[in-house]
Amino acid sequence: MAQGKELSQKARGILLGMQVNELTEHHIYARIAKGMKAGPNRDILNKISQEELRHAKIWETYTKKVVKPKKFKIFWFTLLSRILGFTFALKLMEKGEGQASDTYATIIEEVPEAQKIAKDEDRHEEELLNLLDEERLQYVGSMVLGLSDALVELSGTLAGLTFALQNTRIIALSGLITGISATLSMASSEYLSSRSEGNHNAFKSGLYTGVVYLVTVAFLVLPYLLLPVDGFFTALAIMLGTVVLIILGFTYYISVAKGVPFRKRFIEMAGISLTVAALSFGIGIVVKHFLGIEI
Repeated sequence: MAQGKELSQKARGILLGMQVNELTEHHIYARIAKGMKAGPNRDILNKISQEELRHAKIWETYTKKVVKPKKFKIFWFTLLSRILGFTFALKLMEKGEGQASDTYATIIEEVPEAQKIAKDEDRHEEELLNLLDEERLQYVGSMVLGLSDALVELSGTLAGLTFALQNTRIIALSGLITGISATLSMASSEYLSSRSEGNHNAFKSGLYTGVVYLVTVAFLVLPYLLLPVDGFFTALAIMLGTVVLIILGFTYYISVAKGVPFRKRFIEMAGISLTVAALSFGIGIVVKHFLGIEI
């Protein structure tokens, strides 16, 4: 269709929405690129930013309107990129763009250029897949090791201690001692393992493992520190809920940033952690009964 022809109301509405989105994403890419060091990643993001602006200008010739970007969306994805990394933020945004091709298809008869722009959007996604060189993502294996081991080991330990000791303060003390010791053990083991494999960044691998392990320990022990001495069963319930939330958040992060299946990993990690916790709770009951220990 020629640009001089009148657009249908439906097509005009779609193009106005696309125009706002393209302009908004232009600013997001530009802001994230501005905070990066000079290099291929920044060059690619600047290139995509300019293409998004070009798309917005094309839609403007059809809509005959000057639009404003979504300021909150710009703020939100810029903030996400600083906290969780640019790979996560941009891939999360690209998930929304993945549905753009279907939207463009509905207006191709009236706006033929929509097909070319749809192809541009697909190329954006492919280019972003090659931006996985953030340091934090290079150490995902170490992070998963620290997280999974802490969740399985400490949730099981705290569950067993909950029935065996029935005192939140003693449980918290025991959990912290166990957790901190295990943190040092896991970090040093990961360091030695990485060194033996010839990894020049073995120290960082051990550091990532240890930090993730220690943070997980803090979250799991916290309910026992905050609740009254006799609130051990409530603390146990909160701790198990925290386990599920940590697994949910971390699995979602990895699924977006690394493009791996979410549901399978979540079910696997949650299932293992909760099963170990249940078994450890049962062991606590048995040990307390046969040893006849009362605290």
